[in-house]
Formats: sequence, structure tokens, C-alpha cells
Amino acid sequence: MGQTRHHARLSMRKRLRAEKFVAARAKRCAEPGRAPISEGMTRWIPLVALGFFTLTASFGAAQSAEAPEAGAIRPAGEATLEEFLWINRPLVVFADNPADPRYVQQMQLVTERLDALTERDVVVITDTDPAARSPIRQALRARGFMFVLIAKDGTVILRKPAPWDVREISRSIDKQPLRQQEVRDRRDQLRQ
Repeated sequence: MGQTRHHARLSMRKRLRAEKFVAARAKRCAEPGRAPISEGMTRWIPLVALGFFTLTASFGAAQSAEAPEAGAIRPAGEATLEEFLWINRPLVVFADNPADPRYVQQMQLVTERLDALTERDVVVITDTDPAARSPIRQALRARGFMFVLIAKDGTVILRKPAPWDVREISRSIDKQPLRQQEVRDRRDQLRQ
């Protein structure tokens, strides 16, 4: 008998809640400019919109990252700095893991203006695994986040513990005598 009273109280509570819900819903739908949308639908709209915008943003970022030269950004792996001597200017970005906010910010800055770097023969090399002890990490003795810009002759131009904009990196490259000579040579070739 006690159990049936308990069920009766629960069903009475459920009915009261349902009545309050229906009344509140009717009141919301009666407001001017409000279309009657089912309650379940209003819960899904923000989630669907969030998913849609996340997918389109990541798709757009992937397309823009693939547009420039395919070898412009590469992992350190077993590469050595000697491979780039007199050919490219390595911009090496180190971090202890790929989720480091400074690493993420630096890579966003780089990918936004990768064309300016490829114009200056820059190859971006990433190393986010200190346990692998890549030859480049050992040569530059990196700890935590750091980016290093190296000239074509192998000298270190910049060594910074914080992200830098590509415009600032480009200015540092453009001040180098070898880069100024490259610009003069290209100008002379265009005149002929």
C-alpha cells in the first residue's frame, strides 16, 4: 500500500511539472517574433551550428595550409642543419609538445604568411618531441618553446623564447647582407 502512495505522489509531481512546462512553452511561443520550435530542436541548434562552423573552419585552415609549397613546413625528424646550408634559411620552432600555446600561436602566425617566408627561401622545421632528441634539437640545445632563425651560411640570426610575427622575422632576414645581395641580383635579372 505504501508503495502505491509513493507512485501516486510521483505521478502527481510529474503531472505538475508537465503542466508548468506546457504553460511556459505556450507563453514563449506566444511572444511576438517567436516561432514555435520544439524544445528538443532548440537544444540541438547550437550544437549543430557549433559543429558546422568547426568543420568549415578546420577545412578552410587545411586548404590554406596546403596552398603554399609542400616542403615549406616539415618535422625535424632526422634532418640536420647541414642539409640546408647555402640552400635555405631554416626557421626551427621547438616546443615540449604540440599543445603548447606559444607553439600554436607561432605556427598560426607562420601559416598565415607562409608565402612571405618561402619568398625568402625559409623552410619551417618543427620539433615538438624532446624525447626524440633530433640532431637539430641537440645542435641548438632547445628547452621548452623556442624558435631559431638560421641564415643560409649557418649562423644563428634570431633565437627567441616567445612567438614572433612573420613581418618581424622577414625584416630580420631582409637586413642580412646575403639577402640584400639576392634582392639586387633579382633586380638585375629583371632589368636584362
